[in-house]
Formats: sequence, structure tokens, C-alpha cells
Amino acid sequence: MRKSWNDMTIREFQTSLASSSPTPGGGTAAAIALGQASALAMMVCKLTLNNEKWKSGWEKAEQIHSIATVTMERAFELADEDSDAFDGVMRSFKLPKNNESQIVKRRDEIRLATLKATEIPYETATLALELLEHLPEIVASGNKNAVSDVGVSGLLASAACKGAIFNVQINLESLPKEYAVNIRKQYPMIMIRCKELSRLIMESVRDIM
Repeated sequence: MRKSWNDMTIREFQTSLASSSPTPGGGTAAAIALGQASALAMMVCKLTLNNEKWKSGWEKAEQIHSIATVTMERAFELADEDSDAFDGVMRSFKLPKNNESQIVKRRDEIRLATLKATEIPYETATLALELLEHLPEIVASGNKNAVSDVGVSGLLASAACKGAIFNVQINLESLPKEYAVNIRKQYPMIMIRCKELSRLIMESVRDIM
């Protein structure tokens, strides 16, 4: 059984990412980026909660810390699930196709596996967007000495969201229109909102710096 990406050192993971193997790929990298974005947000929340100077931001910091903690843990899982899903797609393409029955079964398995490989990065994107929604609040009420760290969190969350959507889009291209109907409707709006929030966070960070 493959070792979890989250149990590897950074060097081990990056070596795997740089290899000729299709996994880990962009979807896994996006989930890892989401985990890093969440961790940075948690750090800024802690730096806010540990300082009386920023007491007015404690309530928000506690709320966002709780959200980011859950997001970070789920991002760890999504990193592995994304690679597993793509491996499932590759396995389905290797199914036999020697007669009509096998051809139909293989086609259906490919579609189901591809749907799974679409749903996972879509979740990564939605979680990244949720984190982005809260980051302006950290900029406004959190420890101003760590505002640049909020900016980096925003950049990573934006990359996670946009990168995950790339994977959603490429998988949707190979699925019939009746598959993943809700995802087809929602992902363009996620991209628009992601861009809006990314810009807002960067501008807010620069104003304080």
C-alpha cells in the first residue's frame, strides 16, 4: 500500500511530485497547498489570541481558528484521496474490452472513476474558497504584525482553489453532460468569487503593510 503523502517529509513529497509518475499530481498539490494555507491562518489566529493588544479580534480569531483546523485536517485526507481517485481512473482504463459486455462495463467504470476524480478536487476548491472568505476578517481584526502571513495564506488558498478547479474542468470534459450537473453549475461561480477574494485580501494586506 502506498505511503500517505502526509507521512512523507517535504523533500520526499516533492521528489514524488517531480517524478514521472502521474500521482501525486496537481490535485494532490492543490490539497497540500490548502493545508498550508489553513496552517498559516491558524498561526495568525494564535498570535492574535496570545496578545492583549488584539483583544478586539479574539472572537473572530477563535472562530476562524476552529474552521481552519477542520480544513487543514480535511486537506490532509484530500491529498491522498485525490491520488487514489486518479489511480482508480487509470485502473478502469486497463479493464478488458474483448466483447460488448466488457466494453460497456469498462465505459461505466471509467465514468464512475472519473466522477470520483472530479468530486474530490471540487471539495478542495470549495474548502479553499471558504477559507478565503474568512481571511479578510483576520486582516481586519488580527495581529497586524503577522499580516504578511495572512497574505501568503491567501495566495496559497487561491492557488489551491484555482488548481483544484483545473482538475475539475479537465475531468468534466470527459464525462457526459448528465454527470456532475451541480458541479458544472457551481464551479464557474467559485472561480469568480476566488478571484474577487484574492484581490481583496492582497489589497487589504498591502494597505496595512
